[in-house]
Amino acid sequence: MTGFRCGSIALVGRPNVGKSTLFNALVGEHLSITAPKPQTTRHRIMGVRSEPQAQYVFIDTPGFQRTHGDALTRVLNRVVQTVLAEADVIGWVVEAGRTTSEDEAIAALLPKSAPRVLIANKIDRIKQKDSLLPWLQDVALRFDLQEIVPVSAKSGMQLDALLISLAQRLPEGVAHYDQDQLTDRSERFLAAELVREQLFQQLDAEVPFGTIVMIDSFRETASMRTIHATIFVAKDSHKAIVIGKGGARLKEIGTRARRSMEQLFGARVNLQTWVKVKAHWTDEPAALRQLGVGE
Repeated sequence: MTGFRCGSIALVGRPNVGKSTLFNALVGEHLSITAPKPQTTRHRIMGVRSEPQAQYVFIDTPGFQRTHGDALTRVLNRVVQTVLAEADVIGWVVEAGRTTSEDEAIAALLPKSAPRVLIANKIDRIKQKDSLLPWLQDVALRFDLQEIVPVSAKSGMQLDALLISLAQRLPEGVAHYDQDQLTDRSERFLAAELVREQLFQQLDAEVPFGTIVMIDSFRETASMRTIHATIFVAKDSHKAIVIGKGGARLKEIGTRARRSMEQLFGARVNLQTWVKVKAHWTDEPAALRQLGVGE
């Protein structure tokens, strides 16, 4: 590798392969929310890692899926396809040791115009390590890839090797962002995402999939953020679940979200939350546009 390199790296994959955990580990900040449920990521999230010889512009994407056919899923899938078309390098994330039909559908979308690195995540979960090599050899034969890098986003295993591999494939050029810039997303956007993260982490069944968060007001000083947020749910019955007995669940959601915000923003946060019903928003394109889904 000669000269400084800079470019965008799209992290794509099916739901629950650990894209957002990997994204956060590579950027070094909790910018993309995580939860063990599909459709947690609903936006294109950009994160910058600046090194002496390279600047990595990572793009986290929603999990591409064919299981659901509602308007929300169609919007999220279009986000993935748009990011793929614009990226300098593709990081295709799969679960180490297995590929599914959903993985293969994503492989068919990967543009040939950009270098493609398969990132085999969660290698820490493989109990029989000797089974990994035959799987890696099989994947190398089946798919048109420039390299395969086994990693564990959770433990940090092999992330240095992944960064070297990605940097070698970035185009030469000047840095696109200042050295201290982490993302192009505002604190207002990140605040809404951190509330939504708690909805996905604390609620069961289908409830979190029908939720979305809007920031009604965001006032900022050097030492304080005062934030008013509305949580929209898809059904009347879900409103009671989010609020909980005596408001206990909503209080816990707010408390944990506030702590995450304070850590990320480096300031105290006064967070107030409300819950309202917006029926059928996940299957109404106009509602999705109004709520900013996929932007």
